[in-house]
Amino acid sequence: MAENKEAWKLAVESGAQYSDEEDIIAILQEQNEAIALKRRQAKQKDKIRRSCPKTCKQDWSRCRFVVWGILMKSCIWKNKKGATRLSTSAEDFRAWINDMELIDLALNDRKYTWFRGQSCNRIDRCLVSVEWTDVYSDMRLRGGPRGLLDHCPLIIEDSRNFDGPRPFRSLDSWFTHDGFLRMVKEEWRGLGEVHFLEKMKALTTPLRKWHKQHFGDITEKIKRFEEEIKKVDDMVSSGRYDDTMEAKRRALVRCCEKWYVRQDVHWKQMSRSRHASEMDRNTRYFHNIASARRRNNRIETLVIHGRLVRTQARIKTAIRDFYKCLYHQEDSPNVSFRDGLVNRLGREEAETLEVLPSVDEVKETVWDCESSKALESNGYNMNFIKKVLE
Repeated sequence: MAENKEAWKLAVESGAQYSDEEDIIAILQEQNEAIALKRRQAKQKDKIRRSCPKTCKQDWSRCRFVVWGILMKSCIWKNKKGATRLSTSAEDFRAWINDMELIDLALNDRKYTWFRGQSCNRIDRCLVSVEWTDVYSDMRLRGGPRGLLDHCPLIIEDSRNFDGPRPFRSLDSWFTHDGFLRMVKEEWRGLGEVHFLEKMKALTTPLRKWHKQHFGDITEKIKRFEEEIKKVDDMVSSGRYDDTMEAKRRALVRCCEKWYVRQDVHWKQMSRSRHASEMDRNTRYFHNIASARRRNNRIETLVIHGRLVRTQARIKTAIRDFYKCLYHQEDSPNVSFRDGLVNRLGREEAETLEVLPSVDEVKETVWDCESSKALESNGYNMNFIKKVLE
């Protein structure tokens, strides 16, 4: 109706005279047909746009890719100040992200990427595929200096510099190796009569050496076995087949299967998923959880006394000093028994406190602890303690 009124107004202003009512109806009908054509074209474009995610997912399902740019229709309303709901296009875009199984990388050093006066929004984003995170698991996203522009440039960094050696961590996949427990017991006896905690600390050196010799990169081990299996398959395809070839193929398959199991156990431990069960074999799912947890737990920057710090050494020092101050206990006046302010224990109560716990009581206490948790920052989880004590 609005278009018809505009057409009639234009005709009147231009001085056009219509002596016949049919002429006016013809003009209005032409306007209506043009409007209907535009609506049909818009519906067709919307249909094509909605079918695009399915086509893209089929074409890109086996690719590693990264997409970044300005997304004017933000898919997450809370990234925009003043917004309370999602528009239809934003809902469609968010559904497209889910259909494509894309990951929206989080910014480490800022919340918004676009500024104009008092308005701010994060319309600049970086979407990556799951396959991309498999290759670049340590990447991070940060914003560059904005300068005189409205937008902040997005910078993807893959490598990070750490000060000091890599921290030790016991792996549950070690126990899938037949000779691991035997090695641990031999090294434990070789340390002699040393305090338990000192023994645990000294045991990290032979464990690191053993891991480097017998485990290393699990993914690389699986890749090598798969390549060897492919070579055997190629030889069989060319007509070279005998009992020796079949025995070799079976041996390679058994070894490859062992490393697949170790990979499953490894990523279950790294993911710390509450939904993991003994029969789960969805390594990709646990790998994604572990990668997301690793990205979320990173402390790339820290505000210290109002200043933004990115140096890892300074961040570690600030965290250590914070907890030292938090758990620091001020000196208090000593109160002796002679002052009469402290009650004395009876003989039976004192003897009860001095009784050492039995082996069964120690095991019961240890087994009540969650296997994925660690009592100290020495890298040993409770699963390692339980396996060794068995």
